[in-house]
Amino acid sequence: MVQIANRQRQYGVLSLRALLLLFTGSLLVLILLAIFSVTFNTFRDYVSSQHLEHAQDAATATGVALSKAVDASDIVAASSLIDAVFDSGSYLSVKFVGHEGIMLAGRSMPLRTQVAPGWFVQAAKLPKPEGTAQVVRGWAQLGTVQVVSNLGRAYDDLWRITVGLLAAVVVIGGVGMLALWFLLRRLLQPLKALEKQARALSRRDFRERVQVRSTRELNQVTEAMNQMADDLGQLFAGQGKLIQHLRKVNNEDAVTGLASRSAFDQRLKVEVESEEKSAPGVLMLLQLSSFGDYNQSHGREEGDRVLKQVGKIINSFVGKHGGAFAGRRTGAEFAVYLPGASAVDVKVWCEALVETLDGLYSDIAAPIETFVHAGLAIASKEADARDLLAAADSALRTAQQREESCCWIKDAGGNGYHTMETWRDIINDAIRDKHLSLWLQPMVQGPEQELRYYQVFSRICTPEGVLKAGAFVPMAERLGLIADIDRVLVASVLERLECHPNENLAISLGSASVADEMFREDLLAQLSSAGALNRRLWVGISETTLHHHRAQASQLIRALVKLNVPVLVDRFGVGGVPFNYLRNLPLSALRIDNSFVHDLDSHEDNRFWLESVIGIARSRGVKVFATGVERSEEYSVLCKLGIDGAMGYHLGRPFAAEEKSTGE
Repeated sequence: MVQIANRQRQYGVLSLRALLLLFTGSLLVLILLAIFSVTFNTFRDYVSSQHLEHAQDAATATGVALSKAVDASDIVAASSLIDAVFDSGSYLSVKFVGHEGIMLAGRSMPLRTQVAPGWFVQAAKLPKPEGTAQVVRGWAQLGTVQVVSNLGRAYDDLWRITVGLLAAVVVIGGVGMLALWFLLRRLLQPLKALEKQARALSRRDFRERVQVRSTRELNQVTEAMNQMADDLGQLFAGQGKLIQHLRKVNNEDAVTGLASRSAFDQRLKVEVESEEKSAPGVLMLLQLSSFGDYNQSHGREEGDRVLKQVGKIINSFVGKHGGAFAGRRTGAEFAVYLPGASAVDVKVWCEALVETLDGLYSDIAAPIETFVHAGLAIASKEADARDLLAAADSALRTAQQREESCCWIKDAGGNGYHTMETWRDIINDAIRDKHLSLWLQPMVQGPEQELRYYQVFSRICTPEGVLKAGAFVPMAERLGLIADIDRVLVASVLERLECHPNENLAISLGSASVADEMFREDLLAQLSSAGALNRRLWVGISETTLHHHRAQASQLIRALVKLNVPVLVDRFGVGGVPFNYLRNLPLSALRIDNSFVHDLDSHEDNRFWLESVIGIARSRGVKVFATGVERSEEYSVLCKLGIDGAMGYHLGRPFAAEEKSTGE
């Protein structure tokens, strides 16, 4: 609000062009008015002197005529002479006045003008042009002749010259002002471009350049600004590459591009042990047999080539199962975790994956006899990540005892969770009957834990109980039903925003939803009709979705921003999207994946990476949120790093939206 007020005050100040135009224009007008005033007064004085001389000449001539040619004592003859002089029309009055001040003969008429208006006559007020001459006979003085020149024509001439001068002032002034406006517009054009560039820099967009040329001084400024934009662009690009490099070093296997062992174990721990995400799920361990022999006989480079191809196949497998993630543990051993899946379904998927890997490996390694073995373990609420890994490793050792490529599942009878078809029925029923309840978890900031917004989770109500999003969302992704789930979610959230004007809510969209053109159109139509509610709704798109559906996600983000909907990148850090790509999108925030927050107080690498992300994001005006805060030590570190918001069971547990409505 303070920034908006300051900007409004700045906009209220005169622009430089307006100020220069006002000053220079006023100076031009003053000069023209001064010229007009001098010209007018000069002509006025000239006209006055001419008429004064004219009156004096007429008085002298009349006096001489009365003195010599006419008997001045003869009043009739004197009157005839005066009438002859007056009838010329050049005089207002011609009088012959005796010694006693008595007019002996004379004529007069009022002042009349042909074109000059009366107000102009009053304003100009020429001095009275009166001439006098003595009438004598011998040594005797008979009287005085008084002649007043007719100023009617003088006022008409003065009016005409005044109108001409004013017209010249207006035309010259108007042309001068117009020329000045165009000149200032041309000269100051780089300032508009510089303002646009400065605003782009404030948004951390360093692509804007000033191409307009003007005066030497302004050209030097624009060149300096362009150079600064280039330098800042390179600086931030370097920082983005640094973040990407740190993420790869800490979280990616250098050969396969899958998650490193430590990163996989960290994420698995969060998935299995986090209360919101815990169970169900299946862990799969895969190993290529005789890989040491192949590596020794063909060399390390050939061995790495095999691992890269295996990594591509596993990565493709993960991409087909929403929420799944994979990593390379050691040598030729790989791990895949599939949340929300049943053992029956995963065993079928695992057998198909083992068959694909076996075909690749056996062809490359021939004539060496090779196998691909897999061990499966079922996640449970009672077992932690270490127990799950131990169970999967035990199942892998059992599979390796068989002289063929195969997969073995540990305690398959203990998994009574839903199959794919059962999940399809549950999710379809929830969509049809709208049995989707909203649960809210607070996103808070600072030691005082000030509320930023509520993250919305969806849960399905079934006769067996309430199913968490961590359980059914991955299955909805696999079954192609996540778009319908998100439609119901968006409608429910907008309805709640309308009923609770003081709330800010955040939702996360599924990957398949973002990729679905029809869903995107439906979402934008819903939000277009929502009006002002959009400003209170955060929309999250996972980094993995941005990685796999860049064009669709970018299109949706820009469309949402046009509707004033703030967009954040969810689960940032695990999707593998370059940071420099994200800077070209109008994002409002990043939400760090909880695998980077778990045990943050004792994980130096994650802490350094997170500190770098916060610094660069903040310099670009992007907020950084964190999820999965389950201990006070983790939140303390986040506060020291300057996080913009955090959520987790330590800061606030999810609760049914109806509970808050009842409490209010």
